[in-house]
Amino acid sequence: MFRLARQVRPSRVRFASTSTQQRAQESLTKALECAKKTLTPVGDRVGVLLGSYRQPLLYNLSVSRELLKQIYIAENLAPPRSLSTVLDAYSTLWARVRDTGYWRTIFSNGEWARVGVYAVEAYGIFKIGEILGRRSLVGYDLH
Repeated sequence: MFRLARQVRPSRVRFASTSTQQRAQESLTKALECAKKTLTPVGDRVGVLLGSYRQPLLYNLSVSRELLKQIYIAENLAPPRSLSTVLDAYSTLWARVRDTGYWRTIFSNGEWARVGVYAVEAYGIFKIGEILGRRSLVGYDLH
């Protein structure tokens, strides 16, 4: 293994060339221009349909976007970098559920209240997803 590490040197590792990057940038620019040409008339038609509600709606959407950006940055949110991160989190969770020593410690130091609140939050989010999925508050629409 040491020989293999000696053979592969960082200076020999080749990344994407600048010409590839330039081509990708040009392709992205062309795609954005095409999207603007296609979506601008649609956006104008929607704006006409909204009438006087357009300006307050756009303002509220921009305020919401900025607020969500601030929350994303402040809470240091990001999707997991790899599948192993997700698997590690679930394996840790499962190991704690099975471990009786963990349950003894959370009941002795009062952490059980926090775990209970998290469980209620998870159950509530699940139920909201169920309601949205079936498009009905109670039961499925059979007709």
